[in-house]
Amino acid sequence: MAQIHDVLLRPLTTEKGAVLESSENTYIFAVGLKANKIQIKAAVEAFFGVSVEAVRTSVVRGKNKRFGRHSGRRSDWKKAYVKLASGDVLNFFSDEAQA
Repeated sequence: MAQIHDVLLRPLTTEKGAVLESSENTYIFAVGLKANKIQIKAAVEAFFGVSVEAVRTSVVRGKNKRFGRHSGRRSDWKKAYVKLASGDVLNFFSDEAQA
């Protein structure tokens, strides 16, 4: 099994994520490209100590970018929508999360 830090890269804090968090108890994470739903569920449950109901994933394609006269492409990345069981909460920015 992959390490937790290879599966969960960082939480994504966006307006859409805030709406999903308050309405559906769903959180968005950037995850490794090779991580599957089973690994993501296990990593969130192990790291945060919550129970996960469902995991949805999507691969975000990298954009083509120019740097002066040189052109390049950003890397593809994967994001996961993790729905928690009712009653479970993840607090990334509150004082209780850092204690």
